[in-house]
Amino acid sequence: MTNLMPVLFVPHGGGPMPLMGESNHQELIQFLSSVGESLPRPKAILMVTAHWEEDIVTVSSKADPKLLFDYYGFPPETYRFSYSAAGNPTLAGRVVALLSAASITSRLDDRRDFDHGTFVPLMLMYPKADIPVVQMSLVNSLNPAEHVRIGKSLASLREEGVLIVGSGMSFHNMQAFFSGNPAVTAKSQKFDDWLACTLVDPAMRQDEKQLRMSHWQQAPEARFCHPREEHLIPLHVCFGAGSVASPSAERVFQGQLFNTWISGYVWA
Repeated sequence: MTNLMPVLFVPHGGGPMPLMGESNHQELIQFLSSVGESLPRPKAILMVTAHWEEDIVTVSSKADPKLLFDYYGFPPETYRFSYSAAGNPTLAGRVVALLSAASITSRLDDRRDFDHGTFVPLMLMYPKADIPVVQMSLVNSLNPAEHVRIGKSLASLREEGVLIVGSGMSFHNMQAFFSGNPAVTAKSQKFDDWLACTLVDPAMRQDEKQLRMSHWQQAPEARFCHPREEHLIPLHVCFGAGSVASPSAERVFQGQLFNTWISGYVWA
């Protein structure tokens, strides 16, 4: 279909390390720094962040959000970043209305600032900070099918010039990242390949894709790659939002981070 904004899932890396130029993040930094230029310019961005969980879907409606430095143990300069993108209370209200129309309970939050799942990738993707941003939480049940349904309810935002971005990680096992164990690479690749097959394969029926995403725990090495799935679930929202009009995604990034394979996807 034409004149639809894409839906994008990006790995956001470790804490502020992409903004520090950290050596293991070079492939990811290059991707995040270029992907914005490859997309149509959005009127606004809806950011689904792995670093915000609530009992119901919660949407930031603050007009002038600041930054929430929700990471620990990094150099002092990483607590002095700024990103001056405006909020968009009108879009936040629109998101809540769409969720309500799908019988999904949600609320507005006029105090929430941008966490690092939002500002770290956006500082690389859109460094001018000239596109309004609304942030959306996960539901702390982390139910995959529920988050696919949340995404589906928001699909019409693509017709309104809104870029839906899921910010998480396709691999997120903190101990494995830093283990130095070569077996980790092979395990991460099995899950990464399964994700790519599920999301990208044009021959796979849509109902099969949705079934696989809803039961992602059955994938090879699923629980090794995601001992807790909060960094994967933004991808489910993207799958729901993107697959309504774009049955298959394109893998727009695959690289290694701390000896593990990670990927990014777009539904165009």
